[in-house]
Amino acid sequence: MLETSARLLRLLSLLQSRADWSGPELAERLSVSARTIRYDIGKLRELGYPVHAVPGVAGGYRLGAGAALPPLLLDEEEAVAVAVSLRTAAGGGVAGIEETAVRALAKLEQVLPHHLRRRVSALQEHTVALLPGGADAPTVPADTLAEIAAACRDRRLLRFAYRGHDGTESTREAEPYRLVHTGRRWYLMAWDRGRSDWRTFRVDRLTPKTGRGARFTPREAPPADLVPRGVDVALSRFRARVTVHAPAEEIRARVPDSVRVDPLDATRCTVHAGADTPDRLALHLLMLDADFEVDGPPELLASLHTLATRTARANQDPGRAR
Repeated sequence: MLETSARLLRLLSLLQSRADWSGPELAERLSVSARTIRYDIGKLRELGYPVHAVPGVAGGYRLGAGAALPPLLLDEEEAVAVAVSLRTAAGGGVAGIEETAVRALAKLEQVLPHHLRRRVSALQEHTVALLPGGADAPTVPADTLAEIAAACRDRRLLRFAYRGHDGTESTREAEPYRLVHTGRRWYLMAWDRGRSDWRTFRVDRLTPKTGRGARFTPREAPPADLVPRGVDVALSRFRARVTVHAPAEEIRARVPDSVRVDPLDATRCTVHAGADTPDRLALHLLMLDADFEVDGPPELLASLHTLATRTARANQDPGRAR
Protein backbone atom coordinates (compact mmCIF):
# COMPACT_ATOMS: atom_id res chain seq x y z
CA MET A 1 0.00 0.00 0.00
CA LEU A 2 1.24 3.48 -0.81
CA GLU A 3 2.35 5.73 2.03
CA THR A 4 -0.30 8.30 2.93
CA SER A 5 1.51 11.36 1.49
CA ALA A 6 2.37 9.62 -1.79
CA ARG A 7 -1.16 8.25 -2.02
CA LEU A 8 -2.64 11.74 -1.59
CA LEU A 9 -0.47 13.05 -4.41
CA ARG A 10 -1.52 10.17 -6.64
CA LEU A 11 -5.19 10.75 -5.75
CA LEU A 12 -4.89 14.44 -6.57
CA SER A 13 -3.24 13.60 -9.89
CA LEU A 14 -6.13 11.28 -10.80
CA LEU A 15 -8.72 13.94 -9.91
CA GLN A 16 -6.91 16.40 -12.14
CA SER A 17 -6.73 14.01 -15.09
CA ARG A 18 -10.48 13.92 -15.80
CA ALA A 19 -13.71 15.54 -14.62
CA ASP A 20 -15.48 12.76 -12.68
CA TRP A 21 -14.39 9.67 -10.76
CA SER A 22 -16.45 7.14 -8.85
CA GLY A 23 -15.28 5.98 -5.45
CA PRO A 24 -14.76 2.36 -6.58
CA GLU A 25 -12.69 3.54 -9.58
CA LEU A 26 -10.38 5.55 -7.35
CA ALA A 27 -10.11 2.70 -4.87
CA GLU A 28 -9.16 0.27 -7.63
CA ARG A 29 -6.54 2.64 -9.09
CA LEU A 30 -4.89 3.16 -5.71
CA SER A 31 -5.39 -0.42 -4.45
CA VAL A 32 -7.15 0.74 -1.28
CA SER A 33 -10.61 0.46 0.19
CA ALA A 34 -13.53 2.82 -0.43
CA ARG A 35 -13.24 3.89 3.22
CA THR A 36 -9.62 4.95 2.66
CA ILE A 37 -10.69 6.98 -0.39
CA ARG A 38 -13.25 8.84 1.73
CA TYR A 39 -10.57 9.52 4.35
CA ASP A 40 -8.11 10.79 1.71
CA ILE A 41 -10.77 13.01 0.13
CA GLY A 42 -11.29 14.55 3.55
CA LYS A 43 -7.56 15.19 3.90
CA LEU A 44 -7.45 16.92 0.51
CA ARG A 45 -10.34 19.15 1.56
CA GLU A 46 -8.49 20.04 4.78
CA LEU A 47 -5.52 21.07 2.62
CA GLY A 48 -7.76 23.44 0.65
CA TYR A 49 -8.56 21.40 -2.44
CA PRO A 50 -12.23 21.80 -3.46
CA VAL A 51 -13.20 18.15 -4.01
CA HIS A 52 -16.95 17.92 -4.62
CA ALA A 53 -19.09 14.84 -4.03
CA VAL A 54 -21.41 14.06 -6.96
CA PRO A 55 -24.69 12.50 -5.74
CA GLY A 56 -26.63 9.71 -7.42
CA VAL A 57 -26.10 6.14 -8.55
CA ALA A 58 -23.36 7.22 -10.96
CA GLY A 59 -21.97 9.75 -8.50
CA GLY A 60 -18.44 10.12 -7.29
CA TYR A 61 -15.90 12.88 -6.87
CA ARG A 62 -14.91 15.93 -8.89
CA LEU A 63 -12.11 18.45 -8.36
CA GLY A 64 -13.79 21.84 -8.49
CA ALA A 65 -12.46 25.32 -9.07
CA GLY A 66 -11.30 27.00 -5.88
CA ALA A 67 -10.27 30.44 -4.74
CA ALA A 68 -6.63 29.53 -5.44
CA LEU A 69 -5.25 27.41 -8.24
CA PRO A 70 -4.01 24.09 -6.80
CA PRO A 71 -0.54 22.98 -7.88
CA LEU A 72 -0.42 20.69 -10.88
CA LEU A 73 1.27 17.33 -10.58
CA LEU A 74 3.28 16.62 -13.71
CA ASP A 75 5.66 13.82 -14.47
CA GLU A 76 8.81 14.61 -16.48
CA GLU A 77 7.31 13.92 -19.90
CA GLU A 78 4.23 16.01 -19.11
CA ALA A 79 6.36 18.90 -17.86
CA VAL A 80 8.44 18.93 -21.06
CA ALA A 81 5.28 18.76 -23.20
CA VAL A 82 3.69 21.69 -21.36
CA ALA A 83 6.85 23.82 -21.58
CA VAL A 84 7.27 23.20 -25.31
CA SER A 85 3.58 23.91 -25.93
CA LEU A 86 3.79 27.19 -24.03
CA ARG A 87 6.81 28.27 -26.07
CA THR A 88 4.93 27.45 -29.25
CA ALA A 89 1.83 29.33 -28.07
CA ALA A 90 3.99 32.35 -27.24
CA GLY A 91 4.78 32.57 -30.95
CA GLY A 92 1.14 33.20 -31.89
CA GLY A 93 -1.76 31.26 -33.44
CA VAL A 94 -4.20 31.56 -30.54
CA ALA A 95 -5.79 34.97 -30.09
CA GLY A 96 -4.66 36.90 -27.02
CA ILE A 97 -2.59 34.08 -25.53
CA GLU A 98 0.97 35.10 -26.43
CA GLU A 99 1.71 37.25 -23.37
CA THR A 100 -0.08 34.84 -21.02
CA ALA A 101 1.93 31.92 -22.42
CA VAL A 102 5.19 33.77 -21.80
CA ARG A 103 4.25 34.45 -18.16
CA ALA A 104 3.18 30.84 -17.58
CA LEU A 105 6.36 29.56 -19.22
CA ALA A 106 8.52 31.73 -16.97
CA LYS A 107 6.82 30.28 -13.88
CA LEU A 108 7.13 26.71 -15.11
CA GLU A 109 10.80 26.93 -16.14
CA GLN A 110 11.63 28.44 -12.77
CA VAL A 111 10.68 25.19 -11.03
CA LEU A 112 11.85 22.72 -13.66
CA PRO A 113 14.91 20.64 -12.75
CA HIS A 114 18.07 21.57 -14.65
CA HIS A 115 18.04 18.45 -16.86
CA LEU A 116 14.43 19.13 -17.93
CA ARG A 117 15.19 22.78 -18.73
CA ARG A 118 17.99 21.55 -21.01
CA ARG A 119 15.59 19.16 -22.79
CA VAL A 120 13.04 21.92 -23.35
CA SER A 121 15.70 24.32 -24.65
CA ALA A 122 17.13 21.69 -26.99
CA LEU A 123 13.71 20.90 -28.44
CA GLN A 124 12.94 24.56 -29.02
CA GLU A 125 16.33 25.53 -30.45
CA HIS A 126 16.46 22.65 -32.92
CA THR A 127 12.83 22.76 -34.08
CA VAL A 128 11.66 24.81 -37.04
CA ALA A 129 8.00 25.28 -38.02
CA LEU A 130 7.70 23.99 -41.58
CA LEU A 131 4.34 25.63 -42.25
CA PRO A 132 4.02 28.91 -40.34
CA GLY A 133 0.55 30.33 -39.95
CA GLY A 134 1.18 33.40 -42.04
CA ALA A 135 -0.68 36.66 -42.09
CA ASP A 136 -3.85 35.07 -43.52
CA ALA A 137 -4.09 32.39 -40.84
CA PRO A 138 -7.07 33.16 -38.56
CA THR A 139 -6.59 33.19 -34.80
CA VAL A 140 -8.90 31.41 -32.37
CA PRO A 141 -9.88 32.60 -28.86
CA ALA A 142 -8.11 30.56 -26.21
CA ASP A 143 -11.31 30.08 -24.19
CA THR A 144 -13.01 28.56 -27.25
CA LEU A 145 -10.22 26.00 -27.63
CA ALA A 146 -10.33 25.24 -23.90
CA GLU A 147 -14.11 24.75 -23.97
CA ILE A 148 -13.95 22.40 -26.95
CA ALA A 149 -11.05 20.44 -25.48
CA ALA A 150 -12.97 20.01 -22.21
CA ALA A 151 -16.02 18.73 -24.11
CA CYS A 152 -13.81 16.21 -25.95
CA ARG A 153 -12.25 15.08 -22.67
CA ASP A 154 -15.52 14.82 -20.71
CA ARG A 155 -17.53 13.37 -23.62
CA ARG A 156 -20.17 16.06 -23.50
CA LEU A 157 -22.33 17.24 -26.39
CA LEU A 158 -21.27 20.50 -27.97
CA ARG A 159 -23.84 22.94 -29.42
CA PHE A 160 -22.48 25.76 -31.53
CA ALA A 161 -23.26 28.28 -34.24
CA TYR A 162 -21.31 27.59 -37.41
CA ARG A 163 -20.59 29.63 -40.54
CA GLY A 164 -19.90 27.53 -43.63
CA HIS A 165 -17.59 28.25 -46.57
CA ASP A 166 -20.42 30.04 -48.38
CA GLY A 167 -21.29 32.18 -45.34
CA THR A 168 -24.39 30.16 -44.43
CA GLU A 169 -25.14 30.23 -40.70
CA SER A 170 -26.40 27.10 -38.93
CA THR A 171 -26.70 25.63 -35.45
CA ARG A 172 -25.04 22.25 -34.90
CA GLU A 173 -25.10 19.64 -32.15
CA ALA A 174 -22.11 17.32 -32.24
CA GLU A 175 -20.21 14.72 -30.27
CA PRO A 176 -16.69 16.21 -30.16
CA TYR A 177 -13.86 13.80 -30.87
CA ARG A 178 -10.59 15.65 -31.45
CA LEU A 179 -9.02 19.05 -32.10
CA VAL A 180 -6.61 19.18 -35.04
CA HIS A 181 -4.08 21.94 -35.78
CA THR A 182 -2.59 22.10 -39.28
CA GLY A 183 -0.12 24.92 -38.63
CA ARG A 184 -2.51 27.45 -40.21
CA ARG A 185 -5.91 26.65 -38.76
CA TRP A 186 -7.67 24.77 -35.94
CA TYR A 187 -10.28 22.12 -36.76
CA LEU A 188 -12.76 20.09 -34.73
CA MET A 189 -13.50 16.50 -35.75
CA ALA A 190 -16.92 15.49 -34.42
CA TRP A 191 -19.95 13.31 -35.05
CA ASP A 192 -22.61 15.70 -36.39
CA ARG A 193 -25.92 14.50 -34.97
CA GLY A 194 -27.96 16.45 -37.51
CA ARG A 195 -26.07 14.91 -40.45
CA SER A 196 -25.48 11.51 -38.81
CA ASP A 197 -21.89 11.49 -39.99
CA TRP A 198 -18.34 12.47 -39.02
CA ARG A 199 -17.61 16.07 -39.97
CA THR A 200 -14.76 18.58 -39.82
CA PHE A 201 -15.42 22.12 -38.53
CA ARG A 202 -13.11 25.11 -38.71
CA VAL A 203 -12.87 26.41 -35.15
CA ASP A 204 -12.49 30.06 -36.21
CA ARG A 205 -15.99 29.78 -37.75
CA LEU A 206 -17.46 28.16 -34.65
CA THR A 207 -19.13 29.84 -31.66
CA PRO A 208 -20.03 27.49 -28.76
CA LYS A 209 -23.43 27.91 -27.13
CA THR A 210 -23.45 28.58 -23.40
CA GLY A 211 -24.25 25.77 -21.01
CA ARG A 212 -22.78 22.39 -20.29
CA GLY A 213 -23.87 19.69 -22.71
CA ALA A 214 -25.21 16.28 -21.73
CA ARG A 215 -22.88 13.30 -21.67
CA PHE A 216 -22.79 10.94 -24.63
CA THR A 217 -21.54 7.40 -25.11
CA PRO A 218 -18.42 7.47 -27.30
CA ARG A 219 -18.76 5.94 -30.72
CA GLU A 220 -16.22 3.66 -32.30
CA ALA A 221 -13.24 5.80 -33.27
CA PRO A 222 -13.30 6.94 -36.90
CA PRO A 223 -10.78 5.46 -39.36
CA ALA A 224 -7.24 6.67 -38.80
CA ASP A 225 -7.21 8.51 -42.13
CA LEU A 226 -10.47 10.36 -41.50
CA VAL A 227 -8.87 13.22 -39.58
CA PRO A 228 -6.28 14.21 -42.23
CA ARG A 229 -8.74 13.65 -45.06
CA GLY A 230 -11.40 15.71 -43.30
CA VAL A 231 -8.94 18.53 -42.77
CA ASP A 232 -7.82 18.28 -46.40
CA VAL A 233 -11.42 18.69 -47.59
CA ALA A 234 -12.00 21.60 -45.21
CA LEU A 235 -8.84 23.31 -46.44
CA SER A 236 -9.77 22.90 -50.10
CA ARG A 237 -12.10 25.47 -51.60
CA PHE A 238 -11.19 24.17 -55.07
CA ARG A 239 -11.24 20.44 -55.79
CA ALA A 240 -10.79 18.28 -58.87
CA ARG A 241 -10.82 14.63 -59.92
CA VAL A 242 -7.69 14.13 -62.01
CA THR A 243 -6.76 11.18 -64.20
CA VAL A 244 -3.02 10.67 -63.80
CA HIS A 245 -1.00 8.50 -66.18
CA ALA A 246 1.04 6.69 -63.53
CA PRO A 247 0.44 3.70 -61.23
CA ALA A 248 -1.43 4.47 -58.03
CA GLU A 249 1.46 3.18 -55.89
CA GLU A 250 3.85 5.72 -57.40
CA ILE A 251 1.46 8.65 -56.94
CA ARG A 252 0.63 7.70 -53.33
CA ALA A 253 4.35 7.95 -52.57
CA ARG A 254 4.39 11.55 -53.86
CA VAL A 255 1.34 12.97 -52.07
CA PRO A 256 0.35 13.40 -48.40
CA ASP A 257 -1.69 10.66 -46.73
CA SER A 258 -4.72 12.97 -46.78
CA VAL A 259 -4.94 12.83 -50.60
CA ARG A 260 -7.17 10.07 -51.95
CA VAL A 261 -5.70 8.06 -54.86
CA ASP A 262 -7.83 5.40 -56.60
CA PRO A 263 -6.27 2.97 -59.12
CA LEU A 264 -7.90 2.79 -62.57
CA ASP A 265 -5.61 0.16 -64.09
CA ALA A 266 -1.94 -0.83 -63.99
CA THR A 267 -0.78 2.49 -65.49
CA ARG A 268 -3.41 5.06 -64.47
CA CYS A 269 -5.11 6.32 -61.33
CA THR A 270 -7.55 8.99 -60.16
CA VAL A 271 -6.34 11.65 -57.74
CA HIS A 272 -8.87 13.62 -55.68
CA ALA A 273 -6.91 16.84 -55.34
CA GLY A 274 -7.72 20.06 -53.56
CA ALA A 275 -6.30 23.42 -52.46
CA ASP A 276 -7.49 26.75 -51.14
CA THR A 277 -6.68 28.56 -54.43
CA PRO A 278 -6.79 27.36 -58.06
CA ASP A 279 -3.14 28.38 -58.56
CA ARG A 280 -1.98 26.17 -55.68
CA LEU A 281 -4.10 23.31 -56.98
CA ALA A 282 -2.46 23.64 -60.40
CA LEU A 283 1.01 23.61 -58.84
CA HIS A 284 0.15 20.52 -56.77
CA LEU A 285 -0.85 18.69 -59.95
CA LEU A 286 2.35 19.68 -61.74
CA MET A 287 4.38 18.36 -58.81
CA LEU A 288 2.94 14.87 -59.39
CA ASP A 289 5.61 14.55 -62.12
CA ALA A 290 3.28 12.69 -64.47
CA ASP A 291 0.94 13.42 -67.37
CA PHE A 292 -2.64 14.08 -66.28
CA GLU A 293 -6.08 14.97 -67.63
CA VAL A 294 -8.56 17.28 -65.95
CA ASP A 295 -11.86 18.82 -67.14
CA GLY A 296 -12.57 21.34 -64.37
CA PRO A 297 -13.30 23.38 -62.43
CA PRO A 298 -12.98 26.41 -64.74
CA GLU A 299 -10.70 28.25 -62.29
CA LEU A 300 -8.22 25.36 -62.36
CA LEU A 301 -8.24 25.22 -66.16
CA ALA A 302 -7.52 28.96 -66.28
CA SER A 303 -4.61 28.58 -63.86
CA LEU A 304 -3.14 25.70 -65.86
CA HIS A 305 -3.43 27.78 -69.04
CA THR A 306 -1.63 30.70 -67.37
CA LEU A 307 1.18 28.43 -66.16
CA ALA A 308 1.53 26.85 -69.59
CA THR A 309 1.77 30.29 -71.23
CA ARG A 310 4.42 31.47 -68.79
CA THR A 311 6.41 28.28 -69.23
CA ALA A 312 6.31 28.59 -73.02
CA ARG A 313 7.54 32.18 -72.81
CA ALA A 314 10.37 31.21 -70.47
CA ASN A 315 11.52 28.57 -72.98
CA GLN A 316 11.66 30.96 -75.94
CA ASP A 317 15.00 32.02 -77.42
CA PRO A 318 15.93 35.30 -75.70
CA GLY A 319 16.89 36.78 -79.10
CA ARG A 320 13.62 35.84 -80.72
CA ALA A 321 11.01 38.57 -81.07
CA ARG A 322 7.80 37.98 -79.19
